[in-house]
Amino acid sequence: MAILLQLVDRVVTSKLDLDQDILTVGRDRVNDLVIEDIAVSGLHAQLEREEDSYYEDHFRYFLHDMGSTNGSFINGERILGRQELKNNDTVKIGWNEFKFIGDDYDKHEATAHILTGQ
Repeated sequence: MAILLQLVDRVVTSKLDLDQDILTVGRDRVNDLVIEDIAVSGLHAQLEREEDSYYEDHFRYFLHDMGSTNGSFINGERILGRQELKNNDTVKIGWNEFKFIGDDYDKHEATAHILTGQ
């Protein structure tokens, strides 16, 4: 299972298991991950999980900015809409920094998967 680590001064302060298909992130209390930060919108972003059609029992994860005022960032780059997360990506929402650790990353990171038309 993939996880999201919250970092403060590059030290892990909390861990969130990404075990649901949609996880909402924002300042509003109705979100799954509530961030009390004035730079975070009420509904700021969503973390989305989809089954990977190439690897059985494996998922792909996406960060979807929901039109937030201050934006969502992956590896320092502001995203527009939805972007796939890769192992060790840094996610910034407001003043909050997270590290994404992918689903079974140790099994797939060093593997090349060649697709054929067959």
